[in-house]
Amino acid sequence: MSLKTTLLNLIVICLILVLPHLGYTPLFSYGLILILVVWGALKYQGEGFKDLGFSLKNFPKKALWVGPLSAVLILGFMQLIFFPILEQFIVFEEVELGLYDFIKENPTQLIFMIIMGWIVGGFYEEIVFHGFIFTRLESMLSGPASFVLAVLIFGAYHYQLGMAGMINATLVGIVYLGLYVYFKRNLWYSIICHGVYNTVVMIMIYKGLL
Repeated sequence: MSLKTTLLNLIVICLILVLPHLGYTPLFSYGLILILVVWGALKYQGEGFKDLGFSLKNFPKKALWVGPLSAVLILGFMQLIFFPILEQFIVFEEVELGLYDFIKENPTQLIFMIIMGWIVGGFYEEIVFHGFIFTRLESMLSGPASFVLAVLIFGAYHYQLGMAGMINATLVGIVYLGLYVYFKRNLWYSIICHGVYNTVVMIMIYKGLL
């Protein structure tokens, strides 16, 4: 990879990490902006989204059960085993995001957030973080360093959720990226897993279970 291409990828990665948190774009419009930026960077490198593993023609039926099953298993582990044990040793500061009040007992807002959970979480984040960022890191780093760094970046990106949220995002991110790597760089497995995970979390918030 040339120096110019490396610098381009680093700039795009920085934009992905910073722009959504600046508050300059309304609602989730940063996703559209950054998807276009990633598309441009890929085109410059002679690639497309299909090279990241996102293609309608390459949709595997197996992902329809692997994704949801993975989502339920990791969510169950995090909520029923991991955090209950961890909270015996660490007291996490509560972070007020307004999300709970926004959708709790409000079916219209619940549906809106589920849709956004799929668009932003399932599609945008998987294409951008585990499709683009991970594969760019692979071209710059050797060994498992790219996997580790990609997971840490994904976790740190969710800093607004507080320490518990970052830990959760990091560990769940391992599952998302693991699915992507294990299933031969096919993003559909992690997209469906991520979308189902977000859906179940939103429903639990709506029902007052979180």
